[in-house]
Amino acid sequence: QVQLVESGGGLAQAGGSLRLSCAASGSIASINIMGWYRQAPGKQREMVASIRSVVNYADSVKGRFTISRDNAKNTVYLQMNSLKPEDTAVYYCYVEVLRSGYATYSAYWGRGTQVTVSS
Repeated sequence: QVQLVESGGGLAQAGGSLRLSCAASGSIASINIMGWYRQAPGKQREMVASIRSVVNYADSVKGRFTISRDNAKNTVYLQMNSLKPEDTAVYYCYVEVLRSGYATYSAYWGRGTQVTVSS
């Protein structure tokens, strides 16, 4: 199996910063896309950022958030700067993993970490 462990959420003031981490472990042969999604109360889950050979960002976070990955550690990070109250949401890690002995990639989600930004 594959496990995703997220960390780094919490409370920040508007204009502040937080850094999220998500480490994948288990029977991993290869990782394709790694990314972050978020879901605010009453809203649909939305993509925040993803990274493979290129990176993609939601328009709402461009210039403020930076996604990166450490392939040796199977870990993806999200550096969030200039936080706004509208960034408040549960943030979920997303990883596409090729498990050892398997021929296709499967998607895995973290349990989510709460980010709250106060004004």
